[in-house]
Amino acid sequence: MTSDQVIALVFGILGGALRVGAPFLFVSLGECITEKAGRINLGLEGVLVLSAMAAFGGAWFSGSAWIGVLVGMLAGAALATLHGLLCSLPRVNDIATGIALMMLGTGLAFYLGKPLIQPQAPQLPPIELGAFASSPVIKAALQVNPLVPVGLLLAGALWWAFAHTRAGLLVRMAGDSANATRALGYSVGGLRVAATAAGGMVAGLGGACLTLFYPGSWNEGISSGQGLIAVALVIFARWSPLRCVGAALLFGGAGAIGPALQSIGVGWGYHLFNIVPYALTLVILVLSCKPGQLAAGSPGELSAR
Repeated sequence: MTSDQVIALVFGILGGALRVGAPFLFVSLGECITEKAGRINLGLEGVLVLSAMAAFGGAWFSGSAWIGVLVGMLAGAALATLHGLLCSLPRVNDIATGIALMMLGTGLAFYLGKPLIQPQAPQLPPIELGAFASSPVIKAALQVNPLVPVGLLLAGALWWAFAHTRAGLLVRMAGDSANATRALGYSVGGLRVAATAAGGMVAGLGGACLTLFYPGSWNEGISSGQGLIAVALVIFARWSPLRCVGAALLFGGAGAIGPALQSIGVGWGYHLFNIVPYALTLVILVLSCKPGQLAAGSPGELSAR
């Protein structure tokens, strides 16, 4: 491998970490909001797929990618709100409801998205970070999703809000102690529904990333389980929005190894490298979740289950 190929490979993985990691970033931030309030949303895979379809459809019908982003956010919020409302009912289990909502979201997306498989919707304009390079491979690798800076700012804003605002304190209190929240006169169910809806809206941005930037089309296998991986990613990030950024980049870089190798002409083992994110998920779960020990930073109400 020549020095130029090595440089192209490095930039390919770095650019891929931003490109492939963008959906992971938004879905993990959405789940972080939800779990901070003491609720688990395993329906994130359905939220991601439905919002991806809705974003693509909104962009196609309106002719504007940004309207598509808004539609994707609303679709994600709607399905997550349904999850929050159902989980507020007596004797309803978060996990079972999340699995049911995952099936509902993916089923709706597949059914309503049938007419959208062939058309091409307007795409989000990339941010060109590779203008300094003469290599077309590096230029292509450093075309950054314009939603990535939004995700970075959102992660910082959430970190600050959880630590320094009344709303953030209430969300954390609902997740750490439902009894203390009720004793102070606040509705635990209301706080959790609001947090779940907000988490679904943020996750909807991840769906928009899939269909309006990379890979930039709608098909039924577009998410590849990223919504479920994000649940493990939040555990790995110890429920910290800032750590979610690093975790998303790690998973994005792992998923970009195969395409980066292929871009410099290394085709052997391409499909093998596609399993790296899933293998990394298993390794992280094994290392992070030990029997008899609570994960650091875990909301109290989740630990009690």
